[in-house]
Amino acid sequence: MAKTIFRKEASSSESFARTGLLQTSHGSVETPIFMPVGTQATVKTMTPEEIETCGAQIILSNTYHLYMRPGSELVEKAGGLHQFMNWKKPILTDSGGFQVFSLGHLNKITEEGVTFQSHIDGSRHFISPEKAVEIQNQLGSDIMMVFDECIPYPSDYQYVLQSVDRTTRWAKRCLDAHRNTDKQHLFAIIQGGMYSELRKRSADALLEMDFPGYGIGGLSVGEPKETMYEVLNDLMPNMPENKPRYLMGVGSPDCLIHGVLRGVDMFDCVLPTRIARNGTAMTSEGPVIIKNAKHFDSWEPLDANCQCYCCRNYSRAYLRHLFKANEILGLRLMTIHNITFLLDLMEKMRQGIREDRLLSFCKDFYRAYYKQELQFNLNP
Repeated sequence: MAKTIFRKEASSSESFARTGLLQTSHGSVETPIFMPVGTQATVKTMTPEEIETCGAQIILSNTYHLYMRPGSELVEKAGGLHQFMNWKKPILTDSGGFQVFSLGHLNKITEEGVTFQSHIDGSRHFISPEKAVEIQNQLGSDIMMVFDECIPYPSDYQYVLQSVDRTTRWAKRCLDAHRNTDKQHLFAIIQGGMYSELRKRSADALLEMDFPGYGIGGLSVGEPKETMYEVLNDLMPNMPENKPRYLMGVGSPDCLIHGVLRGVDMFDCVLPTRIARNGTAMTSEGPVIIKNAKHFDSWEPLDANCQCYCCRNYSRAYLRHLFKANEILGLRLMTIHNITFLLDLMEKMRQGIREDRLLSFCKDFYRAYYKQELQFNLNP
């Protein structure tokens, strides 16, 4: 039986939302939580101290990228990922499956694993479920993910069925290969495309294996958001109450809100850091594109309701100047702000659940950010 690492603490009477506490070797995590993405053992432009100041409790790093460069053996030699990157709080590593299927030039998928070419230098590699676990054991992350097949959207039913069953068999092989079970928790990944029946098939098979937590993969891959919400509506009632639920690759405010309302505990996405580097800030009144001419002589902060380092110290005019002058500081300050903004949103949702006023908060946020009403039709 899997070790219990999650405890539900409070729940919403208006939705499936809940707060919880996730225990790891490097500390506990309050959920629901957003995980900033440190793909290559760094959250782009930021120091670990800055990430922590933003309110991050846990970050994500990427198995595929670290396997490719600098190599998981080197990270292990450094004492593991925490020591290598000087991050003392929990780390989740994805299995590399998404990157293998989306970045590498794919040569062959077999029952044994995947043969592909590196996106860096074209070198040939083979990753099996056992290899994905071995790499993550070397990285030393607190939470590991099973190796799964990430199918494209859209995909036909028959292919998704075959893929789901293969991913289930791979998950069992990952479970059997995992050695460091005391310190590293291995999560399964539920697949099934946009087919509710296949999502249930995947979930039922994986739940029987009793993993300590469950990821929901294969969403936010180009499908309409309403389709993603429908998949979650169908899937979430089947999820166990005492296991964390992780919606992979999701990080826009609307998706975080809809996910939390449906009972999701964990999220990650490159979105806040990527759009920050492109000059877009998330604010309490909606997105701000800092390069726009109207900010040329604006002495206001990015967000008057934000207490991050950027908003406490710098004006929109200065930030626009930095971006126009191609100064790295602009990217850093915007990244600090966007990560703080999303982590603050998660904290406010946790508080809303504890005080049983989550839906009211979400409706107010939606109105201010998206200038429209939140459409939420889930019947708890």
